[in-house]
Amino acid sequence: MITPRQSISWDECFMRMAHLIAERSKDPSTQAGAVIVNNKNVVVGMGYNGFPRGIESDQLPWEREGSFLDTKYAYVCHAEENAVYNANSRSTEGCVTYCTLFPCNECAKTLIQNGIKEIVYESDKYNEVDAFIASRRLLELAGIKLRQYISDTAK
Repeated sequence: MITPRQSISWDECFMRMAHLIAERSKDPSTQAGAVIVNNKNVVVGMGYNGFPRGIESDQLPWEREGSFLDTKYAYVCHAEENAVYNANSRSTEGCVTYCTLFPCNECAKTLIQNGIKEIVYESDKYNEVDAFIASRRLLELAGIKLRQYISDTAK
């Protein structure tokens, strides 16, 4: 009798997908990705950080420092926002979001308003930054489950 091969976990699968979609980002300093999954483990949306549709990557600045209008922060849509915007005309109510970075406060509001029930994140490197402290506060008050992902290969 043939024994079935071992497969990767759903967490591993969706986080790999988040990393893959992040590679579409043209941001020279941070490539972030997010995948939204329903309760049947079906992907309903994916996104990466970048400028809004129709704006070429060389039309706006990618700088991290300087006046607000001369940095990427005034213009970039984050991965989590784009995953909601790209939700294939399906509801994200009750879904799980897998993201390569812990979401900022703006993305937290978007995820809350769109009914996300759980966030699985890999990196929390900005956890001391005010926008991410505010994000954690919002998400916890909204009752959204937060879980840091650890790769199956790292276990």
